[in-house]
Amino acid sequence: MNNPVYFIGIYFLLALSVGLYSFFRIKNSSDYYIAGKKAGLMMVSGSLLATILGGSAILGTIELSQKTGWPAIWFLFCASLGLFALAPIARYVSRYGKYTLPELLGYFYGKKARITASVIIPVAWLGIIAAQIIAAAKILSGLEITNYSWSAIIAGSIFILYTLLGGQVSILKTDLMQSLLILAGLAALAIFTVSSEFNYVKPSFSADDLFNESFGWLDLLILIMTYSVTFVVGPDIYSRIFCARNEKIATRSIIIVAVALIPVSGILVFLGIFSGYSGETEIVRFASGILPGWFYGLFLAALLSAVMSSADTTLLTSSLILSELINQNLEGSRSLAITRVLIVTLGILSILISLFVTSILQSLLLALTFFSGAFVLPMLAGLLNIPVVRKQLMIAIVSGGFIALAGKIINLQGYPIAGNMIIIMSFFVNSGLMFINFKKILSKT
Repeated sequence: MNNPVYFIGIYFLLALSVGLYSFFRIKNSSDYYIAGKKAGLMMVSGSLLATILGGSAILGTIELSQKTGWPAIWFLFCASLGLFALAPIARYVSRYGKYTLPELLGYFYGKKARITASVIIPVAWLGIIAAQIIAAAKILSGLEITNYSWSAIIAGSIFILYTLLGGQVSILKTDLMQSLLILAGLAALAIFTVSSEFNYVKPSFSADDLFNESFGWLDLLILIMTYSVTFVVGPDIYSRIFCARNEKIATRSIIIVAVALIPVSGILVFLGIFSGYSGETEIVRFASGILPGWFYGLFLAALLSAVMSSADTTLLTSSLILSELINQNLEGSRSLAITRVLIVTLGILSILISLFVTSILQSLLLALTFFSGAFVLPMLAGLLNIPVVRKQLMIAIVSGGFIALAGKIINLQGYPIAGNMIIIMSFFVNSGLMFINFKKILSKT
């Protein structure tokens, strides 16, 4: 029973069982999309934490820390910063929104804004879903049961089936359990790591270690602009808010998770640096040499639960957004059927992406950079009731997104300064088109 494969098999069977059970509990589209908007503090907090601590965040932070050292701590610190910024305006998200972020944009700016967001966000979010499948595939292939490609296909298929069956009901039911499992698994690995035979290589820390040649102040600024802001304005974060029973629960859940991310970030970076020092860069293999027997199986189940909790949320959110675009009435049975077809379609596309792009952070940050350049400023302006030039809004969204994406691609090609400058410029272009009436200025000249 100490074989970790048993733990993974049991976990997948439990997840699918919850999905099947939830399938028979769903009475209407509201149950499937937002769990009837009945979720309490613990359920929303657990679901939000599990969604954020997906496989891409956990394995991505560890992967980054092995390359850059302690500055990788800023990755989840920036997520926490974004949540703290969201807390004061979460009540407006809960008040004005119902199912999706594009629906909110439509409420603020009209039909064109809703359609634009409904087309762009699911395409960008394919990279987020693929990042979770990549993480799961790396975990499964690390056990050397099968190769990476088959691991991605198996994990992706289970994500699709689980989400397809239970929707938001099954997601909320399992996310609280999964968040506790994630925290327990990481804590256990950290404790066994400190007391292991390799403790002589424990990484030291000082304030000077927060920046180095691999990660400077400009990199932090870009991370805040392209990552933190997606927690202030993010489809998956908002989907948790829409499930909350009331505005107070939504706000308090955000604050709880923002605080919880700070120590988790420290643990992940410590594990990444330590595993790098010990000569084993794959965290799954590193854990197999540190954790005894069934602890290792539980740790793998914790990692897979992290992946599952993010994958199902992002997959459902993207499918719901596209379903709303195709059929504006989300209350009907036709919309529910369309959403389920889209879950399968987007899931398969994400699996295909994961077969060709195997870097977790690359897949994640490309998608988030595009989204932040396009939608963060328009969404904040709407929530804060700041007037914009509506005739230029669509151009602002499209221009901001593509300029930011171009900057990120240039950055990944080995030109970080030029790429980062272009990303910063995307926000100026986006805000300029939103707030400056160029037609009016040109007519006066």
